[in-house]
Amino acid sequence: MSGFILAIDQGTTSSRAIIFDAGMTMVSSAQMEIRQHYPHAGWVEHDADEIWASVVDTARGAIEKAGIASGAIAAIGITNQRETTLVWDRKTGKALHKAIVWQDRRTAEICESLKADGYEKLVRAKTGLLLDPYFSGTKLRWLLDNVDGLRQRAEIGDVCFGTIDSWLIFNLTGGRVHAIDATNASRTMLYNIAEGVWDEELLGVLRIPPSVLPEVKDCADEFGVTDRAILGAAIPILGVAGDQQAATIGNACFDPGMMKSTYGTGCFALLNTGRDRVTSSNRMLTTIAYRLDGETTYALEGSIFIAGAAVQWLRDGLGIISQASESGALALKADPGQRVYMVPAFTGLGAPYWDPEARGAIFGLTRNSGPAELAHAALESVAFQTLDLLVAMRKDWGGHQIETVLRVDGGMASSDWTMQRLADIVANPVDRAAMQETTALGAAWLAGSRAGVWPGQREFAGAWHSSRQFRPAMADIERQTKIAGWRDAVSRTLSGKSVSQTQ
Repeated sequence: MSGFILAIDQGTTSSRAIIFDAGMTMVSSAQMEIRQHYPHAGWVEHDADEIWASVVDTARGAIEKAGIASGAIAAIGITNQRETTLVWDRKTGKALHKAIVWQDRRTAEICESLKADGYEKLVRAKTGLLLDPYFSGTKLRWLLDNVDGLRQRAEIGDVCFGTIDSWLIFNLTGGRVHAIDATNASRTMLYNIAEGVWDEELLGVLRIPPSVLPEVKDCADEFGVTDRAILGAAIPILGVAGDQQAATIGNACFDPGMMKSTYGTGCFALLNTGRDRVTSSNRMLTTIAYRLDGETTYALEGSIFIAGAAVQWLRDGLGIISQASESGALALKADPGQRVYMVPAFTGLGAPYWDPEARGAIFGLTRNSGPAELAHAALESVAFQTLDLLVAMRKDWGGHQIETVLRVDGGMASSDWTMQRLADIVANPVDRAAMQETTALGAAWLAGSRAGVWPGQREFAGAWHSSRQFRPAMADIERQTKIAGWRDAVSRTLSGKSVSQTQ
């Protein structure tokens, strides 16, 4: 059997397909951007058919670039933007509404109503999540309540719900398989992460008919075989994980205490807590890191909604850079005497604040502030937000050994300036993964190891290495002054409507 693995990485702003060989080396890739739709303030949508078409086109493109036959691919691994919610016709496969993206805030009122009715502790205890529009459950509730005839069709079994992985699996298998993996299920706010089942009580609270739900599988599992007409061969789908969990796997964070942080549109830090399902007192999320051979490994997660998206705003909103890679060089030109802070709450603030009503703000502007200072503030905000996450995680898992080295990946990790500032602010070494496509690599490992053509967990972990380590170099007094300024800026940005802390 050939050892080629096709990894499908369907993200918030683009779809990517990567071919890896038996030595876990990247052979080829193809990428295609997808459009963002903003029908109302705070709403974010994707076209489900465009997502599907982009995945097919990039998969075919990567196979063609690799110069291999489709039949040489041993397995497919899928990783995806999480929480993004879709519904489609079970018989025709037709999407019944645009996908509601994880960033979308339209269900804030539903969340507030559920909190007022006292359901937050129940949600927290069963799912490890907070009552926030970020997650899939209230998005699905909104669709059922607002799309004409959808609830009635759902109740008679004509509707499928899924996150992006489910949508791709359904389409790749020609409609034969309606499934989801445990990591994506754990982000729906409908899945009991202790018992490993869809939770009947939560389904009742949110008025979700159980018939719409996909089957939950392990991350390395049998997810069906592709329809031969799509890619030219019947290829088994053997690995699936949400993007941040796939990045955790790709960074080989298999031991309790290991941490990774991925910098893409948002920023997501995960701390592996092993079999310890930690309940956070600091507004972190308790989630499933991965489930292999029926055994669940848990993680604490901190989610930052805006990271690379702040740089996109500099490019597309303000026009002060023409491409994202220019941001680090521009930040270097900033006047060190100015203390400009950007709190990028464009779609609210995530962990540890969970304030959906907060909006972005810039503090400390003077007449001499210009593009360089704005670029500096945008990049530095990523470091400050990461520090907020790490401080909360250390409090939650106090007494346990936590790695002092942070493993990083994602588009922003390629910026030397940003990673050095991250190391300075968090006061820990930062290891940049040599393989920047760690999210795709994690999905590929799940599929490749299941297919028996890639190594097991220990050997895979032993092959991980960094391309560069960034060590803290900032004087502590300067660091503390900067942090104090950041915390003051955040305090003035909060709406006063943040999620109540759950003990």
